[in-house]
Amino acid sequence: MIIAVGSDHRGFNTKARLIGLLNELGHQGIDCGTDSAESADYPDFAAKVAQLVSQGQAHRGILICGTGIGMAITANKFAGVRACTCHDEMTARLSRQHNDTNVLCLSADLLGERVMNRLVEIWLATDFEAGRHSRRLEKISQYESQSMHRPSDHSSGCP
Repeated sequence: MIIAVGSDHRGFNTKARLIGLLNELGHQGIDCGTDSAESADYPDFAAKVAQLVSQGQAHRGILICGTGIGMAITANKFAGVRACTCHDEMTARLSRQHNDTNVLCLSADLLGERVMNRLVEIWLATDFEAGRHSRRLEKISQYESQSMHRPSDHSSGCP
């Protein structure tokens, strides 16, 4: 699998290590920056990875920042990207089984090396269950398509 990997300065050291892990596991890790531990804006690197996934140039992506949250928010702005933060084995597994996530967002500040490695391994090895989950993903795709093609109407409230 081709996996695009990006980070801001907080995830810089982790990114290099995870690319090595991906290669050891038989995948091709693509380094999408940052290239140093100097302060950098996470949206820039989340956008690079998400664009590769959205356009089908990478099968999946991994993003690392202080918490993983900002990366997930940014990556989810791209069509077809389903990014999430994971902090334990259960969320890594269920994010794939139920949500078919294609971008994993990790916290460089809150997760240790062994935990992060395990999350990546589980996330890569877990298949999407499909079934009832496919219907839900189709709804997400429809909402995504609708929001991209028409301006939002804030005048109507929830029924």
